[in-house]
Amino acid sequence: MPKRYEIRLAGSGGQGLILAGVILAEAAGLYDGQFVCQTQSYGPAARGGASMAEVVISDAEIDYPKAMHPDVLLAMNQMSLDIYGLDLAPGGLLIVDSTFVQEVPAQGRTFAIPFTELARDRIGKVMTANIVALGALAALTGAVSLRSLETAVLARVPPGTEELNRKALAAGIEAAERLLREEPKAEPISAEEVAG
Repeated sequence: MPKRYEIRLAGSGGQGLILAGVILAEAAGLYDGQFVCQTQSYGPAARGGASMAEVVISDAEIDYPKAMHPDVLLAMNQMSLDIYGLDLAPGGLLIVDSTFVQEVPAQGRTFAIPFTELARDRIGKVMTANIVALGALAALTGAVSLRSLETAVLARVPPGTEELNRKALAAGIEAAERLLREEPKAEPISAEEVAG
């Protein structure tokens, strides 16, 4: 039976989650050779309103393009978690930006990483928080290879920002790997583990 892995990236307009979804889809499809579908949704206010991107990855053709019960939810703020977190798959993985998310439901497995704070303090650019988050998501899930993700990031970011975004990606990977080391017997979570 084909493996279908659903990822939802949620936040507010201006946080770069639509771009993050496109990058993740390209890493999976163009560079890892998986079947992939990427969709997006955002409110009428481009900045500040709710924004969401979904990426479905499969080893066979995808018959329905949207996430029904996401295996992974990346929530960049409290509003996005409250709106888009209700249908996370049982046992799904929740990844939150602890810079802006304080109330986390007791469901599934949760990792809280201060993506925006890392982007501001370590990279020097808050706008790279989406790339920091992508690095962490890839390290925590194994949904795409880290090499493919880096290639996809560098192909999509504005010319002249490649090194900045490479550092942002590395910061997210490092933060996720640190959390995994702290968890007893923790390893990157595979699609098979989440899908059960």
